[in-house]
Amino acid sequence: MNRAEEKLNSSNALQVARQNAMALVARAEPAELASVLDALAPVPAASDLRPAQVGLVMLRGRTGSDGAPFNLGEATVARAAVRLEGGQAGFAYRLGRDAGAARQAAILDALWQDASRRAAVEAALAPVRARLAARRATVEAETAATKVDFFTLVRGED
Repeated sequence: MNRAEEKLNSSNALQVARQNAMALVARAEPAELASVLDALAPVPAASDLRPAQVGLVMLRGRTGSDGAPFNLGEATVARAAVRLEGGQAGFAYRLGRDAGAARQAAILDALWQDASRRAAVEAALAPVRARLAARRATVEAETAATKVDFFTLVRGED
């Protein structure tokens, strides 16, 4: 593998890790975001690149895996963009109308991009990751409990 390929693979791995962290932040409760930021204190001051705002996004769906896309409906979303004192920019989108939580999520994104703070951010997000995994396991268990096995009885006449 040449140097360019190694750099590309490293860049892709970093992008996937950031996407995973932002997925956690997007699903975290506002109180969890506040506790994560408290655990990372002191947090550098953040200035708004764009004030946090609430708007609508169109949700698209598909019938089956290859059906034609259709507009399912609209959902409210809050978005924020911040820049930390160190120069890192953070961006976040969260379903709902909580612009404050979107700003906190953007701050966490900016902190995650600072290589010296990345491990601390990941460690602070561990309780959120555990809660979401437990919730997913609960839903999967409830779904598995409703599974129906169909079988055919062989009649003796055949």
